[in-house]
Amino acid sequence: MATTAAPALRFTRVPHPAPAAADVRAQVLANPGFGTKFSDHMVSIDWTESEGWHNAQILPYGPIALDPAAAVLHYAQEIFEGLKAYRLADGGIALFRPEANAARFNASARRLAMAEIPEDLFIAAVEQLVLTDQDWFPTVEGGSLYLRPFMFASEAFLGVRPAKAYRFMVIASPAGNYFKSGSPAVSIWVSDYTRAAPGGTGAAKCGGNYAASLVPTAEAFARGHDQVLFLDAAEHKWIEELGGMNLFFAFDDGSIVTPPLGGTILPGITRESLIALAREEGLTVREERYSLDQWRADAASGKLVETFACGTAAVVTPVGKVADHNGEFTIGSGGPGQLTQKLRQRLVSIQRGEAADTHGWVKKIA
Repeated sequence: MATTAAPALRFTRVPHPAPAAADVRAQVLANPGFGTKFSDHMVSIDWTESEGWHNAQILPYGPIALDPAAAVLHYAQEIFEGLKAYRLADGGIALFRPEANAARFNASARRLAMAEIPEDLFIAAVEQLVLTDQDWFPTVEGGSLYLRPFMFASEAFLGVRPAKAYRFMVIASPAGNYFKSGSPAVSIWVSDYTRAAPGGTGAAKCGGNYAASLVPTAEAFARGHDQVLFLDAAEHKWIEELGGMNLFFAFDDGSIVTPPLGGTILPGITRESLIALAREEGLTVREERYSLDQWRADAASGKLVETFACGTAAVVTPVGKVADHNGEFTIGSGGPGQLTQKLRQRLVSIQRGEAADTHGWVKKIA
């Protein structure tokens, strides 16, 4: 959907009348968990067909007033992103590849017939919130400020067509570790359900994709696993992605395989970054289909030495065990592999300003 650019939008600030007390905030930051606590403020920007982007505000965090006929509640025009702000080694604050998130956000908007937001406005909104709530960075080791930009159809109407009004928002959540099991490597259940089909919304970051994954994810949890794996819809044979992460497979010849993007897999920004870092290490990275049966056979023979998952929230996570109705198999020793640990450390070091950023990925904002 065509959109009106708004590079000169100014943000109106509405200070929080009762921000979290320092001792309450300190308690949260010492053990933030993931996605359950939120900072004092949020960003809100409106779009209408007649006015374009307008009414940019930094507001106290709180409930959103919605008309019961708001289109998002009926036709699910909703998209979101996830990125992190980091405290750097020099004490500064930086974002990691926010322009990539902005581009992917607009790709999702196009797929769901929603208004696109100018990328500079997307990034400015994220920056404004981080700078406003910079006291909310966790004190726990490895902590970060997780940022959730999202947009939904706010027009009140009952009719199957693209809405003519949207609201873009950003909230922030202090974040610790994503997985709570404490295991050195995650365990995966192969689902009978399908996440996405060709021609669908698999490459868009929209809420419907995640809602559809909740039943199979609950099944994985009930069976004692940490995550669910989805296979392709057509043959139910080829590995696609986890409930919220991309997968990589490392072999004894030094090569790496990751499933190719083709409209059914979310184009992960962490995935793209790891491909670049692995190739810098001199490794051959192939984007090609890889079947569950081959995965099982390669793990048994020792040809496959490591598997790891990646995403903004969990960063890089080793996969130790895979199970389905035919049994289970272990990858390598069942724990973190050397390559997984090396790539994770390289990525985290760049994100936190502890290693040279030769790609221009880190955007320092303070």
